[in-house]
Amino acid sequence: MIEECLAVEFAVEGDDCPLAAATRAAGVRVDARPPQLRDDDNVLLQFTAPADGTLREALEDDDRIRYLHVSRSEGGERETYRCLSKHPCVVHELISSGCIVESLRYEDGRALVSGAVVGRDVLRGVMERAGRTVGVTLRRAYLLESEAETAPSQEWDVTPKQADCIRQALAMGYFSVPREATAANVAAELGISKSAFLERLHRAERTLFRQLFA
Repeated sequence: MIEECLAVEFAVEGDDCPLAAATRAAGVRVDARPPQLRDDDNVLLQFTAPADGTLREALEDDDRIRYLHVSRSEGGERETYRCLSKHPCVVHELISSGCIVESLRYEDGRALVSGAVVGRDVLRGVMERAGRTVGVTLRRAYLLESEAETAPSQEWDVTPKQADCIRQALAMGYFSVPREATAANVAAELGISKSAFLERLHRAERTLFRQLFA
């Protein structure tokens, strides 16, 4: 059994896949699930983005996209897209060579791919294959420590969405003194309204404080 697993982060520039092109045209950020390649080389895509008609129009105008379906979240701030693409992207090269893609983000035509590889030999293979594609750069690689048996959100009885709010607020300096980001800044990064962010944050704080000082 291989004991070593590496967390990796790749930046991709110059890819002409539909999602890269659409974010370049619409100026929005897209958070995507790992693409699924079918036997006929068509790709199943699922991704979310802020509600934006420009992104939808860019995808509808792209001849490589078929069967586009869009659904809006309950609050109306974000939309979930599902579609079929006739254009495999560079990410497939990383997956095919051994990268386990866990998150995928497109913005302004660029992609940020986060995932893991099992062992340094696999990483070398991924890098060799990435070197034969357009603009793939390894930004980070570090040893993945053993994962906790229980996620922090479960341990402290906060919901995953509340945990995301706390995590993003910490990363942006919302809790710093002096404060480095406003509630509106954090909410925009999460793709939700300011009121939704503050409600989730306050509910999470109440839960945490009750557990800490019970």
